Order: sequence, then structure tokens, then C-alpha cells
Amino acid sequence: MIKIAVGGAIDRQKVAEAIKKAGGDRVEAKVMADIEAAMAVKNGQAEYYFGACATGGGGALAMAMALLGAQKCATVSMPGRPPKEEEVVKVVEQGKVAFGFTNDHIDRAVPMILSAIFKKKGEQ
Repeated sequence: MIKIAVGGAIDRQKVAEAIKKAGGDRVEAKVMADIEAAMAVKNGQAEYYFGACATGGGGALAMAMALLGAQKCATVSMPGRPPKEEEVVKVVEQGKVAFGFTNDHIDRAVPMILSAIFKKKGEQ
């Protein structure tokens, strides 16, 4: 079971629902405040952090960047720039553990990120 902490500025519940829809019983998504979600990853209570905001890299990832470091974070979509599978696979393979995206790309970004994580873990 992959544990995912859901932070971000907006639509946390929608992100958690998208995680459960795409990951089924292979994932556990917990909605938390930004600082709690980032700390859960930092302390090993969750493996990954997902967050959404209007820009994909501001409120979605600010706390994760502060606590985990920019080298562990990736913005996978921005306004007018939807997520691209090859970029998502690349950042997951690089060891990024916190992912930000725009709230209008939740339904595209979350399945892509989970697919890349499952592939990395050999679960696909």
C-alpha cells in the first residue's frame, strides 16, 4: 500500500478522490493541512505528497518545497501546460516525492503520477 499525503491550496478532497479512483486499494490517500502533509512525507508516515493549486507550483508545493527541498518536488502541470506523461515518468524516476499540479488538471495528473509510481515500484 502506497501512502499519499494530500496537501495543496485547493481541492484536496478532489485530489484524494482521484487518487483512490486511479489507485484503488493499492493506495491510501489522507487529506491534511499543507504542513502536516509535508511533515508526513518527511517523517516517513507517507511516501508521496500530492497538491493542487491555481498555478501548480505555488500553493500546491510551497510547504513541501520548504520542508522536503526543491530537489524532491516537481510541478507537473501549470496553467495552459497540461501534464505530459514522459515528463511525469522522468520526475518520478528522478526520485521526486512531492507533486504539484493545477486543479483543472487533477483528473489527468493524478493517474499519470500514480502510473509512473506503480511502474517504478514494479507494480504495473
